[in-house]
Order: sequence, then structure tokens, then C-alpha cells
Amino acid sequence: MQGKSHLHERVGDEVMIVSNSADDLLATAVVMLQRAFREYNFLHIHGALHYGKILKRNNNLFGSALNLTSRIVAKAPPGVFLCSKDFLNAVAEKNSHSFRSFGTYSFKNVSEDSEVFEIAIERPESLYIDPVCRMLLTEPGNRISHPIQTDLFFCSTHCLEIFMEREKTTNELRSL
Repeated sequence: MQGKSHLHERVGDEVMIVSNSADDLLATAVVMLQRAFREYNFLHIHGALHYGKILKRNNNLFGSALNLTSRIVAKAPPGVFLCSKDFLNAVAEKNSHSFRSFGTYSFKNVSEDSEVFEIAIERPESLYIDPVCRMLLTEPGNRISHPIQTDLFFCSTHCLEIFMEREKTTNELRSL
């Protein structure tokens, strides 16, 4: 964790990191993305950053800021961290990272549409996700290609075999 950011909660493969500094939270998110991209066969991560008031009761956090964050993260595809305009406004070092608009969305229990932004970081030239185990495949020499679909890759022959078996079963069911 960077600066004053800390892990508040972990449930399964989900984490909640909180900070009273938007800059520290941004730095933490960037480090997480960079490390995930460098780690071969790592799970694809995605996330959301928002800034607002939260309530703490018995070490549990509540509030509309958390609700909006969870709705924003649902829009984030693999390998992307999105953030709200409120978060961008809270960042003191505006030139420390680049952001690009990801679009405007309507969120449950939010009266106005909200524009969200992607944290723009350098990504590997080739980034694929194994369709079976969902691992990141960033190294071209360490992935197995599908025999027909040239843009589909697997982390192992085992995942390729599972995928091929699923395709075969699906095709058999279609022909019935």
C-alpha cells in the first residue's frame, strides 16, 4: 500500500482499500495494476476509486460513497481501474498520472449521470486472458494458441483441452 492507504477488508478475491488521501489511493491502484501486468498468469484485476464521506461502525464501513464505488467497479473491464470525477477532483497531484474518459453512466440511487475515467497506464503490448481459468497471459512465448482462432490463447494445454471439450459439447447440443 502506498502512503496512508490500507487494506480494510478482503472477501474471497475482492479487497477494499481505503485512504484519507486520494493521491495515496491512486498510487496504490497504479502499483497494483503494474504488478499484475508483470506477473505472468496472474488473475486479471479491475477496480474503482471514488472519494467521499463514509461512516464507520464496529469496523464496518457504510455510505453512498461505497455504494457508488461498487457500481463503478462493475463497469470496469479486466485490467482497468476507473474513477469518479469526485476522485479526480480530490487528487492534489493532477499531473502525476493520465486519465481518459470512459464514458457517462447512470447509476442506481444517483440522481445525475456520472462521467467515469480510466487510469491510463502503460500496458503490455499483448494482453490476453485465458477463457477457462481467467489468468492474464502477457508473455507471448508462454501461452498456447487455439488451433483455429488466432486471437485466443491459453495458459496451459490443460485449459485448451477443457475449452475444446466445451466447444465440442456445445456443437453437439446445437446439432440436436
